[in-house]
Amino acid sequence: MKNIEFKIGIHPNTSEIIKLYNSSGITRPTNDSDRISKMYKNSNLIITAWLNNELVGIARSLTDYCYACYLSDLAVNSEYQKEGIGKHLINLTKKEIGPQTTLILLSAPLAMEYYPKIGFDTIKNGFIIPRTE
Repeated sequence: MKNIEFKIGIHPNTSEIIKLYNSSGITRPTNDSDRISKMYKNSNLIITAWLNNELVGIARSLTDYCYACYLSDLAVNSEYQKEGIGKHLINLTKKEIGPQTTLILLSAPLAMEYYPKIGFDTIKNGFIIPRTE
C-alpha cells in the first residue's frame, strides 16, 4: 500500500469513477454517466485512494455523522485488491463518522466472505425494496 494517498471529501470526475468501477468488478450503472454523477453529488462522505494521480479506490457513503452511515460503494481497482486499500478506506470512513455511528452496507454476493474478515458482523434484521430500474 506504499505510495497510496488517501483523500477525504474529494469528488473525482465521473469518468475516473466509471473507470475504477469497471476495473474493480463492482456492478454499477457505468453506462449511465449522469446517474453516476448524481450518485456522487448526493453523497456526503467520499474517501478516495490515489496512486500517482490515478484513482485506485473509493468509499462512498451517506451519513448523518451521529447515528447511521450507509457505505454504498467500496471499490478498489482489481490490480490493487488484497493490498489493504479497501480495509483502509473502511477504517477512514469509521474514523470520520465516529464511534456513535453504525456503519451499514449491503454486500455484493462475491464479497460476502470479505466483510466478516475485516470486522463486520452479519445482520439478519434488515429489509430491502429493490430498485426497479
